[in-house]
Amino acid sequence: MSPPDLSGKVCLVAGASRGVGRGLARGLGEAGATVIVTARSSETGPRTEMRPEAVEDTAREVDAAGGEGHHYLCDHRSERAVDELVRWTLRRFGRIDVAVSSVWGGNEGYDGDRYPDGAAWGTPFWRRSAEPYLGFLQSGPLAALLLARAVAPAMVSARSGLLALVSFDTADGYLGDVFYDAAKAATNRLALACAAELAPHGVTALGLSPGFVATERVRDLGQGDLATESPLYAGRALAALAADPEVAAHAGAVLHAGDLARRYGFTDADGTQPERFRVGEAG
Repeated sequence: MSPPDLSGKVCLVAGASRGVGRGLARGLGEAGATVIVTARSSETGPRTEMRPEAVEDTAREVDAAGGEGHHYLCDHRSERAVDELVRWTLRRFGRIDVAVSSVWGGNEGYDGDRYPDGAAWGTPFWRRSAEPYLGFLQSGPLAALLLARAVAPAMVSARSGLLALVSFDTADGYLGDVFYDAAKAATNRLALACAAELAPHGVTALGLSPGFVATERVRDLGQGDLATESPLYAGRALAALAADPEVAAHAGAVLHAGDLARRYGFTDADGTQPERFRVGEAG
């Protein structure tokens, strides 16, 4: 199936130096969009956890996929930085048709066994310090809120636009770690709230839930064989949603990449069509 046509569309992908964010940018690039990719990690400056991936790499991948990539360094935990990013985008490109937050730093420092404070994944909440929870909120739902409030005025003025918040659906049950679960649930609820307030103005907000994605971090932890899909699967899901004239019907929902693949007919990078991921299915 050919990619949808998003030529002429201006898309902003926050948290795009690697992982799902990079896959989202590439999926939009395949569809011919202009894609502004943002993150903290740069080939000319600091990188989170000294990882090799950088936001410039993602911009080049957008170009190679058929779109037009532009990079912008931004700490999405800062309201001022996010506001300036959006002002820069509007000055240069005139509008924002699609904005997606894929910012997530909750797993920074996690080595596959323990977090930096020594707690293992799933340690009961009463045996953990609550202090790390703030980091989960800042690098997940807060970052999503800061992007949403920054892009909303332009979208409301245009009476069009798609705002997607990448998270993980909590409807199937507890995700296994109190901080992770609560942060993802907050992001999902934020998508619902944004949808309710934006819908009267012609703007659609929704949640996007990938499966167990073979990100760079997952592969580094030796869990690549457990993953159900590549980062591009979510990217193609987002591109399909962005091209759907009836996307408003999904407002407020948390949509699964696997379900959207069957609705719109796209596949993952290897030509397969992984089913919707559910908690407890990995392995």
